Amino acid sequence: MSVLERGLVQVYTGQGKGKTTAALGTVLRASGQGLRVKVLFFLKGNAEVGEMKALTRLPNVSTQQFGSGRFIQPDTITKEDQQLAREALKAAQEAVTGSQYDLVVLDEVNLAVAWKLVDVKDVLCLIETKPPTVELILTGRDADPQLVQAADLVTEMLAIKHPFERGIRARKGIEY
Repeated sequence: MSVLERGLVQVYTGQGKGKTTAALGTVLRASGQGLRVKVLFFLKGNAEVGEMKALTRLPNVSTQQFGSGRFIQPDTITKEDQQLAREALKAAQEAVTGSQYDLVVLDEVNLAVAWKLVDVKDVLCLIETKPPTVELILTGRDADPQLVQAADLVTEMLAIKHPFERGIRARKGIEY
C-alpha cells in the first residue's frame, strides 16, 4: 500500500550540475518519511561513487546500476551500453508498476533517450502507465521535449560557472 495519495512526474535536466543531487534530496526526504524508494542508474556503473555508498545505508531504499562502469559519450557507445540501457528500462517498468515502491528515480534516463540508448516512446509509455500513487523522477541533460511536456514539474539546471573550466577535476565526496 502506497503512502502517497498522488504521485507526480518530475524532470531534472539542463547543462548545470545538480540533477542527480536534486533527485537524491527527494530520496532522502522520502526515506525519512517511510516511503519505499527505488533508484535506477542508467549510465552510472561505478559502485565507488559516494551517493551509491550512502543510499545503501538508507532505510527503504533500493538501488540498481546499469552502467558499464566506464565514462561514455555518444561516439563511444557499445552494444553492451545499449543492452544495459534496455535492462535498466525493463527494471524501471517493473519498479514503477510493481506496487513495491512509492518513489522511483531514473537517473540519467534523459541522456539515455538523447543518445538513443532507449526510445522516448518507451519512457512516455512508462509515464502513462505509472500508477497514480507513484512519484517518478527523471534526471539527465537534454531531456526530450515530449518528456518535459509529460512531466508535472521540470527544473532546468543552468551552468553559469564550473570549477572544471579552471582545470579543477571532480573531487571525491563532492562530485562523486
